[in-house]
This record gives sequence, C-alpha cells and structure tokens, in this order.
Amino acid sequence: MLRAILPVALQRAICWLMVEWITEPGLLDYETAVQRMEARVAAIHAGEAEELIWLVEHPPLYTAGTSAKPADLTDATRFPVYAAGRGGQYTYHGPGQRVVYVMLDLNKRGRDVRAFVAAMENWVISALSEFNLKGEIREGRVGVWIARPDLPPLLDGQMREDKIAAIGVKLRRWVSFHGISINVEPDLEHYAGIVPCGISGHGVTSLVDMGRPVDLGDLDVALKRTFAQSFPEPE
Repeated sequence: MLRAILPVALQRAICWLMVEWITEPGLLDYETAVQRMEARVAAIHAGEAEELIWLVEHPPLYTAGTSAKPADLTDATRFPVYAAGRGGQYTYHGPGQRVVYVMLDLNKRGRDVRAFVAAMENWVISALSEFNLKGEIREGRVGVWIARPDLPPLLDGQMREDKIAAIGVKLRRWVSFHGISINVEPDLEHYAGIVPCGISGHGVTSLVDMGRPVDLGDLDVALKRTFAQSFPEPE
C-alpha cells in the first residue's frame, strides 16, 4: 500500500484531509446545532457525506446528559437548559469555549466506545501539550484534568484538580456525534449554576486561567495538528 511507505507527517496530512473540518462563525444556538448534527450523522451513515469535525461556539447554556441528576442543576433559571441525549451529566457551554462536535464513523474505525472516548481524551491532551500544558485523565472521571498543586488541597487532603475539557458522546448506527468542550477563555463563574459533570470539590479551569494567552483559533490549529495522532485513517 502506497500510504504505508509515505513519511509519517504526510500520512497524517492525508488522514486530516479525509475528514471534513468546519469552523462555525459566531455563536450558534444549541437546538440548531443538534438538528444539523443529526442530519449529518444520517448522511454519513448513508455514505452521502464525509466524516466531520465541527468547531462551534455557543451562547451561555447548560446541557444535561443521560446520567444527569436533578440535584446537580443548582440554578435552573440562570441559563437555558437542554436535554442533550449524550452520555454524561450536566455541563456548561458558552462564549470562549470551543465545542468540538465529532462525527466519525465507528463502523470503519472499530466499534469500541471506550476506545473512542479514550482517543478523544488523548486528542485533547495532545492539543494542550502544544501550549506546554499537561492534561491528564483520571479513573472514573471522563474528561481531561489539570493538577493544581498551586491551590489549597481539598478537605480530605487530596490535591485539587480542575477540569479543562468535558467529553460526552452519542452514537447512532455507530456514527458518533456530540463530542468535546474545551475551555479557552469562558466566564468560569458561569459554572456556578451546576455541579459540573456531577463532581464536587474539584473545580474548572481554562487555558487562559492557566496562564496561556491563546484564543479559539490557536486551539483550532492545535486540534488539527494533533488529530491524526489519536484518529488515524481507517483501514
């Protein structure tokens, strides 16, 4: 196979080109985003469209995953609340946060949900490393975390860890949608209306909060550059 003898950098470029990337301008309302995702997922399954990475920014809102607990919505009147249908619990979307809707065909990439979620976590970690920021995963806590030895520990003495990226996916006929949210420079106080992902004690952070003066465009470049490390071209 010709691709097998090509340099690794060129192989990754080929993989990147086989997946369509769209950056949505402005703030997109959540219901429109879901409608467009559902239409694209159906088209991918039917073989009528390419896989898609859709980069979006939303106005302030909360979404409830399939495991969301009513008690974790502590201020239901603050922002609109949507039932997302994805895995996970409550999360926040808003300006300054990059939402990455990942529409990939797992029929071609292996029907393994855990491996798929792990690949998304690793993708985020790779993108964060482009800014010399160490993202980590934790057993039993989906998403990407930043250790905070600079902050006071929790009451039980554990080191505080702040979440920088949330992950929640849904599959339809083994085509994925929903995906990842990464905090670049959102208003972190907006998380006060929920218990993020059902986890108390630990907090949330962002790239700018961690001293990285970047914007959404900078993160988009890093995501594109590191994508093929976690999602190689399907066989």
